[in-house]
Amino acid sequence: MSTQEYEFRQCLPVPMFCRNDFSIWSVLKNSLGKELSKITMPVVFNEPLSFLQRMVEYMEYAHLLRIASEQSDPVDRMQYICAFAVSALASNWDRLGKPFNPLLGETYELERKEYRVICEQVSHHPPISAFHADSEHFIFHGSIHPKLKFWGKSVEIQPKGIVTVELPKWGEAYTWSNVNCCVHNIVVGKLWIEQYGTMEIVNTSTGHKGVLSFKPAGWFSKDLHRVEGFITDKHKKKLNFLYGKWTDFIRCTDISSYEDYLKENAHKFSDQFSIWLRYDRSSESKGPQSNSDSPAHTPKKVLAKLNSLKVGPFKSQNSIVESDEGPPEEAAEGGDIPKCDSTYSIDIPNSSTLWEATPRPANCSEFYQFTLFAMSLNELEPGMEKKLCPTDCRLRPDIRKLENGDLDGAAAEKTRLEEKQRKARKAKKGNEWKPRWFCQGTNPYTGQEDWLYTGGYWDRNFAPDPHIF
Repeated sequence: MSTQEYEFRQCLPVPMFCRNDFSIWSVLKNSLGKELSKITMPVVFNEPLSFLQRMVEYMEYAHLLRIASEQSDPVDRMQYICAFAVSALASNWDRLGKPFNPLLGETYELERKEYRVICEQVSHHPPISAFHADSEHFIFHGSIHPKLKFWGKSVEIQPKGIVTVELPKWGEAYTWSNVNCCVHNIVVGKLWIEQYGTMEIVNTSTGHKGVLSFKPAGWFSKDLHRVEGFITDKHKKKLNFLYGKWTDFIRCTDISSYEDYLKENAHKFSDQFSIWLRYDRSSESKGPQSNSDSPAHTPKKVLAKLNSLKVGPFKSQNSIVESDEGPPEEAAEGGDIPKCDSTYSIDIPNSSTLWEATPRPANCSEFYQFTLFAMSLNELEPGMEKKLCPTDCRLRPDIRKLENGDLDGAAAEKTRLEEKQRKARKAKKGNEWKPRWFCQGTNPYTGQEDWLYTGGYWDRNFAPDPHIF
């Protein structure tokens, strides 16, 4: 289906419902520390997209993968892969509605000028969504097993799973896992969202790595949305410094410019960061280390001093990813959104901007804080319905009714579909569900279990129809 001349819609059919009269606390208060995927949420807390569609929002800035493939230098390729990995999270900012849980066997396709992507819900318990995107320049694939936990004041989202980018022109593959996300002020106050943790992007062919730290707002008031890190070679030598905000932009500069900037602008950084910087330089002067950014490889006296000062770059980097103790503590008294100091900006000489977020529509607050890209994801283009797989998200009646402003109808359809799915599962008891477009296998680059695309979707032979809707 051609989309090159089609003008996608700029907004949804009707504005969203006001949620002020609904309390998410009343739904979650008995679920402290529990995994939320099995809890039925009132439809008023949903946004009119399936999780499969939300997952495809990774592709909003897919042109970065084309640019990466066009670079002759592996370090430059890594820069743009890192920028893409960060850009894939930008749409999460202020997106406080929950996407609909996909039904088993549900699919979603999207074709755009530079790529096409197919997704399928391959497992229900646990919920696993698989995707495969391809283009002339890249292949992007993976599977996501989202885990949601309620911690009293916040809900933590852990997007378990590995994603892979392949650049066939260079025979390279890049793998990484996404960082955790947290929605704060579930009980009282204005809801706000942050990403935190460490993302390690690995070029499995050359050994280059991009290690990015997403700062929790609680470390410093200036840290809200901040992301920074280094590109290293296979010998762990730092080559480039990346910095920015996952909501707005990513820039990159060489190590010499980065260190010169720190010398000349020490007043912009806290005493704690200066201590970290001095240690960082002294450790590098002694040659490569097995893991120069890890507390496990830091001299005990230095580590004790750093921990006592709660230095951002060292504070529980590893525990953020693996901890079962919940997200970082609320950053501000009263649970308010931390103030982001607009006067604090790093603009290092010799930096290049790798990515900038597209501004959201002025009226996005009326439409679930959707980006323009998200506005189009559930749109039925002219003639599309005849070509779609009958399991495509766009054909789900509950999502369509919510998009059209029919809250009661959406709730009724959501209940009907969930009950239909339960009955189908009971009827097939003993017969294992077999996904149609993906199979369970081993990721050839990580050696880990993954869901791999088996091919054939774009031939559009969709019979028989499983009638999941």
